[in-house]
Amino acid sequence: MNKLLSVVIPMYNESGICADTAKQLDEYLASQFPDKNYEIVFVNDGSKDGCGDIIAKLADGVRIRAEGYPVNRGKGGAVKEGVLKAEGDYILYTDCDLAYGLPLIGDMYREITSEGSDLVIGSRNLRADGYEGYTALRKFMSKTYIKVISLVAGFRYTDSQCGFKCMKREAGQKIFNEVTTNGFAFDLEVLILADKFGMKVTEFPVRIINHRESESKVNPVRDTVRMLKDVRRMKKIHK
Repeated sequence: MNKLLSVVIPMYNESGICADTAKQLDEYLASQFPDKNYEIVFVNDGSKDGCGDIIAKLADGVRIRAEGYPVNRGKGGAVKEGVLKAEGDYILYTDCDLAYGLPLIGDMYREITSEGSDLVIGSRNLRADGYEGYTALRKFMSKTYIKVISLVAGFRYTDSQCGFKCMKREAGQKIFNEVTTNGFAFDLEVLILADKFGMKVTEFPVRIINHRESESKVNPVRDTVRMLKDVRRMKKIHK
């Protein structure tokens, strides 16, 4: 059966939530796609806590698939692996904690199928409550971070780092075949490549509803420095 939507979930040490995420996603997508012509592609990014085994036991190879590799690459590497192996006409990726909620998946799918865009990207800066629930410090750092990256990269969108994007399969394959970044800067490289290829990109307002402050895998200082280095490298490669 032809799959309409693939949802790619990168995961690194998510044994505490991955089974529940699989259950919630499967139930939600079944309500949106009565013919069950969708798939959930979990990509184990070299985890050490057994979450890959948990998903492997749940996987049926049809609606829930388990992909991955033994050595950690980074979120960008995991998303790339999932997108290139996805079989749906449209491919959406989001985090294992479903930070943006389930209804947004259906909203984003309807947006891209109705607007004819190649890529629809989430933006927290398009909603008045886009940063609701953030601490004042985290909100300041996130907005400053995006501003700095935008200036360095010549970035024209309002939110480079939102981890919620949906694309046509053809666009996703073309973009991710060229993505070179395994770290968090991959989201920016996706947009650089979309512009390079002349793709139609639409921004979509989102907000995070599930905050995991204490479990964040982002180190603001280390990852900002790493991203700036990645941006300079990407600009040289894709100019």
